[in-house]
Formats: sequence, structure tokens, C-alpha cells
Amino acid sequence: MNSSCELAWFKSSYSGTSGGDCVEVAAAESAVHVRDSKNRRGPVLRFSATEWAAFIARTRAESFGEL
Repeated sequence: MNSSCELAWFKSSYSGTSGGDCVEVAAAESAVHVRDSKNRRGPVLRFSATEWAAFIARTRAESFGEL
């Protein structure tokens, strides 16, 4: 398994640079990893591609009032 320092982490362009409450995401072959941008050495959540796709679909649906 890749360690969190070997992954290419990305933060949303909506998060700005003010150091607000943000998460970073890194996609790997076997999973999508998520961590707190303010605690990069802290715990990392790991989701399968299926779980991540379901999360994104639900988030988009809620954002557009479809649920």
C-alpha cells in the first residue's frame, strides 16, 4: 500500500488559500484517500472507487436539490 507521502494530494479549488476547513484527496489504483489538510500526518480515510463514486453522486444530488 502507498504511504500518504507517496500519493499526489489535491485540495479543492473552492477551498482557497486561507487555511480554512478543507480536506485533501489522493486517488490511487486501489482506493481514494482523504485527509484533513491541516493535519497531513494524521489519519487517512480510504474508500473504494465504488464507495467514492456513491459519495460524489449523493453530494451532487444534495447540492442540486435532487434529494
